[in-house]
This record gives sequence, C-alpha cells and structure tokens, in this order.
Amino acid sequence: MVLGIDVSTYFEELEAGAKYFLDGKEIEPLDEFISNGVSYMRIRVWNNPFDEEGNPYLGGTNDLATCVKLAKLAKEKGYKFIIDFHYSDFWADPGKQFAPKAWKDLSFEEVKNELGKFTKEALQTLKDGGIDVEYVQIGNEITNGMCWPFGKLDETISPRGNYENLSILLKEGCKAAKEVYPNIKTIIHLERSYDIAIYNEYFENIIKNGVEFDVIGMSYYPYWHGTFEQLFANVENCKKNFNKEIMIMELGFGFTLEDYLLTNNGTTQLVINEKNLETLTKSLPHPISPEGQKLFVRDFLKLAKEHEISGVVYWEPIWTPQGEKICWASTHGQKYINELGKSTRNEWSNQCLFDYEGHALPAFKEFKN
Repeated sequence: MVLGIDVSTYFEELEAGAKYFLDGKEIEPLDEFISNGVSYMRIRVWNNPFDEEGNPYLGGTNDLATCVKLAKLAKEKGYKFIIDFHYSDFWADPGKQFAPKAWKDLSFEEVKNELGKFTKEALQTLKDGGIDVEYVQIGNEITNGMCWPFGKLDETISPRGNYENLSILLKEGCKAAKEVYPNIKTIIHLERSYDIAIYNEYFENIIKNGVEFDVIGMSYYPYWHGTFEQLFANVENCKKNFNKEIMIMELGFGFTLEDYLLTNNGTTQLVINEKNLETLTKSLPHPISPEGQKLFVRDFLKLAKEHEISGVVYWEPIWTPQGEKICWASTHGQKYINELGKSTRNEWSNQCLFDYEGHALPAFKEFKN
C-alpha cells in the first residue's frame, strides 16, 4: 500500500510565511513526509481560477502553471505524481461541479471536445517537462456527476439519470489521458464511501456505458462518510463486483475543535466544530484531539492494509492558517461557486497534521510506511 499527500496549497503557504517544526526543529515538511515513506503527491487542477479581471480565487489558485511547478518539485523531492482534474474553475465536490466559465455556453458535444483537449494538453505539458504522471483523476468527488449541467446526474428519478452523458465525458477524459501516458492509471473518484447502493448504481451504469478505467477512488471523512465498518464493507463490495483497485484519494480527521481565530461574536468558522459535530455523526472512532487524530490515522492505515487498499492520500496536511493570511477562497472565488455567505478564511485548518503554529502533531509520525 502506498501513501500520498495532497499539498496543492504548498506555494500559497510559503508565500504567507509558513514554517513547520518537528520535535522543536524547523523542517521542510515535504522532505519529512518522504522520510516517513510517503511516496505520492496529489495535486488538483482548475481550468481558470481567476475572475474576468484576473483576480485569483485562492485555495491554492491551482491552474496548470501551478500544477506544473508543483509536479517539478514533486519529482525533485522524489515523489510520484497524481493529477486531479476538477474540470471546473474552482472547487468541485458533490454539491458543486460547475463547468468552467469558458464552457458554459457551449453545446454538449463542444464541452466533450474541450474536456478531452484540456486533459490532453495539460498532460502533454507535464510530459514535455519531463514529468511522469502515475495516476489521473477524471473528475473530483463526482458522485453526482461533473461539468454541470452537462454531466449532472438526474436526482429526480431512481435510479438516477443522465449516466449516458456523464459516461461520454468520462470516456473522453480517460481516452485523452491514455493518449499521452499509455500506462497511466485512470481514477473515478466518488465520496459517500459508506453507500454501497450508490456505488453499485454508479459503477454498474458507467461500465454499462463503456467507461474503461483502472481505479475506484473514495473520499473518507468519518464526519460524513460513516464508520470504519461501513467504509470497508463498501470496499469489499466494490472489489467483488467491479474487480478494480481501490484507493482512498482523500482522508482527514481533526485534532481540535478550537478555532484559531474567532469572529467578533465569538463564533467559529471551522467546517468541523463543537456546534455541528453531533449533527454530523455520533460514530467517530476516536475523539477530536491530537491523540484521537493519531489513533485514527494508526487504526485506519492498519485496516486499509488488511483490506488491500492500493493507496491512501491525506488531504492538505500542511494547510495551516498563518493568522488570517490563508483563505479557502477569495470573494471572487466564492462568487463563482455561489458561496458568498461565509468567511473566506481557512475553515479546514483543524484537520492538518501540523497544529496552528506549524508543529507536527502525533498523527504525523503515524502517517508512515
């Protein structure tokens, strides 16, 4: 089983003055992950994460140029590379999969062609730069489809509809990737990793529609995705029914419920906090604490090996807040994804493997091979 990290915001952290420490000594975290046996770097790609005036969307502002820069750093440090196409100008997840601005007025056929073109040109740029790409995600957490409205699944019927159009887009992305890197492994990445019925519906339909791929990717955040037992029951279900490699493309667990910065009325902005934790789940394997995070990582990796998971990627382990400098989005980015009603500051910082001051947490030493 291989281990990976998604450090898509690495350069933004450095620009904000981030420093990291292990046992009291300042470190270069990417080197220390390598020392832990972490061998893969996963980086997301957005098509055009800037507004019409050129204002960046932040959250890494992960355009192709940033991806290439990170890929070259990965190679220099000794990592293998996973590229994660969102096929959007900003964050894509189950609740939002907005097609890039440049595609929104195109026909479906034109969008299909643009998706293939973007995939092929991005990968060719990496190849021309001397980068080997081992895995490619054709979409990010696309449980409900991607490139909305073109590849959006129809939730008004059961089983859900529009798998034909979604499959056409997936086939185009997979085909483009294989044309550049014939041996690349293609990943179809969903969340809702507890939901056997959804996984069966999804993969039965895309396979029936001719999508050829190599890996089933899952996200696993226990606040939303159930217990270990539910997750690994679905892992075994997918192995049995679809005979594919299984990888955990995103993993995370909190080390504190205390915010690094409270708003004027004393409320927290963290995604996972004291007020919402009970409504998210009552079945966490361990408490949200430094020790709980350590035990979560230890237990999860043990079970992942037992269930023959091919790889596990920890999501944004170094995305520390730097006071108020690090943001999950700018207001320009929020506007694009229609999420203007909340703070822009980093709401995920309590999931890192480093604390708010950049000191390695106990879980950091557990995330190892």
